[in-house]
Amino acid sequence: MAAQIEEHPEVQVFDEISMIEHGVRVVIGGCLPVGLSYPQFEVMNLIMRRGGELSPAQIASALQMTPGAITNTLQRLEALRLVAVEPCESDRRKKRVRLTAEGRETYGRSMAAIRPKMEKLREAFTQKEFREALPFLRALRAWMTDQG
Repeated sequence: MAAQIEEHPEVQVFDEISMIEHGVRVVIGGCLPVGLSYPQFEVMNLIMRRGGELSPAQIASALQMTPGAITNTLQRLEALRLVAVEPCESDRRKKRVRLTAEGRETYGRSMAAIRPKMEKLREAFTQKEFREALPFLRALRAWMTDQG
């Protein structure tokens, strides 16, 4: 009989987080319009949640993307006419990113397609369960950020 390896709880937590993250990508990715990738949706979602206009550096920092990755993602979104990348009015050396009308429409369609999955999630777990998980997850994220 093979020896059973005892996994430490911290290893199990990271395994669960990894599997949850993968599941989120699969579920949301399957709801997105053809041609829109999950990273592109993440950028659009961040812009909408944060009020409509961000710098590429703010987006990269919030989504923990490298400058090269965010540049590539923004170029692809711009080619799809879903975002506009324009010079910042107060500092012309910097850029600002905003969703176009087509981008807002695509985002709205994406959210409508995701909504049934979110409703099933809300039926499976209580708001209390989500609230109780948040302090630990936030503390773990903050600790991981400090380690980088």
